[in-house]
Amino acid sequence: MSSQSPIKCQPEAWSGGDTLLAKAVARPMVRFMRQEAASGVLLLIATAAALLWANFGGDSYGDFWHTKLKLSLGETEILYETLGHLVNDALMVIFFFVVGLEIKHELAEGDLKDPRVAALPAIAALGGMLVPAVLYFAINASGEGSGGWGIPMATDIAFALGVLALMGPRVPQKLKLFLLTLAIVDDIGAILVIAAFYTSSIAFGWLSLAMAGVLLIILMRRLDVWYIPVYVLVGVVIWYATLKSGVHATIAGVVLGLLAPAKPLVGKHPYRAVEDMLSGDKDHETIDPLDVREANWHVRETVAVTTRLTHLLAPWTSFVIIPLFALSNAGVVLSSDSISAALSSSVALGIVLGLVIGKPLGIFLATWIAVKLKIATLPKELSFSHVLGGGAVAGIGFTLSLFIARLAFEEEAVQILDESIMGILAASAAATLLGFILLSRASKKTRPGVAESSV
Repeated sequence: MSSQSPIKCQPEAWSGGDTLLAKAVARPMVRFMRQEAASGVLLLIATAAALLWANFGGDSYGDFWHTKLKLSLGETEILYETLGHLVNDALMVIFFFVVGLEIKHELAEGDLKDPRVAALPAIAALGGMLVPAVLYFAINASGEGSGGWGIPMATDIAFALGVLALMGPRVPQKLKLFLLTLAIVDDIGAILVIAAFYTSSIAFGWLSLAMAGVLLIILMRRLDVWYIPVYVLVGVVIWYATLKSGVHATIAGVVLGLLAPAKPLVGKHPYRAVEDMLSGDKDHETIDPLDVREANWHVRETVAVTTRLTHLLAPWTSFVIIPLFALSNAGVVLSSDSISAALSSSVALGIVLGLVIGKPLGIFLATWIAVKLKIATLPKELSFSHVLGGGAVAGIGFTLSLFIARLAFEEEAVQILDESIMGILAASAAATLLGFILLSRASKKTRPGVAESSV
């Protein structure tokens, strides 16, 4: 575009208008959704709604989420699942797809790209997964509850970052980055655990089809196919084949996320090229629509596919899919009998000990050992007290803990599943409180920018 032809601004978005709806609803909602704590607040509301619905709605909660949906093509049945399973096996695939995108970005451009930077939170994450699993298994080495050892390994980063955001400037920015990187490694560990230990019997025909789809995507990338709808179509086939194979369908989401390009196709700042395309005919001052389309492609492809898709899908996963997951999975009847059973349950006890004690202990010990052995360096802004407090906040397992609980204790063990859900809720609440206390004490004990030299 030539400097002589000014750009006409598009009409202002409706949220920026002067209407009562824009002022009273739209702009406050936009501000809320930009806050780190927003997704955690919605998750909390959805959890409370699930508990209220399950306890005061009679049988409607269970009946609704067990409603069957059937999709057929002629005489061929394509899909026959409950609403609850569709949330866990279909919508949650999008959540895990975003997780895969974030992992790919971190490996290509983020903290995980530099082993020296990633070493400390990665080691801390391993400690934060192993110690809770060992504590749980020590209590549930045998019996029906033994399969739940993966439940206390998880970290709910939305809740964790929400807690840190609520504490404001008292929490060092480096701690947020430490926890974010730790959570990414934690997610990788959870995905591997789900794939390896929470997979039913495998139908190798369907699995072969899923793998063929993955190879097709790799081939299309090598052939420079950039038409997104083609990838969406192949991705749906991969998801369906994975679902039918017995491997949990969410693994397909992670794999597809990892296959997305993490580097831009076009070099940065192609402004001169775009200007040339849109300069128009000097005599007639017209712009060819094909030039506009090509210019749009150039501008769009200066941003990596992983970044574009994350920005597109992350709000949907944070503000729609995850709250919907909580609404469909957190509903458990709280009665004197069920609470009494949970209090005496080794499964609930293992989850609480794993998340509330095992998480901070594992993260702290792994970090301390790594620093003392000079494998990694603790950032100057952080103290070991911050690491302990951050480890407590990482004990908020919630989303992934509920997800793994559903895989470990499906319908055949309803009572154990209810006990595990109550254990997760109690542990997440306790971890939040403990994190607040420890981080508040750490902020008073340590001056800004000064780390403890010893423990």
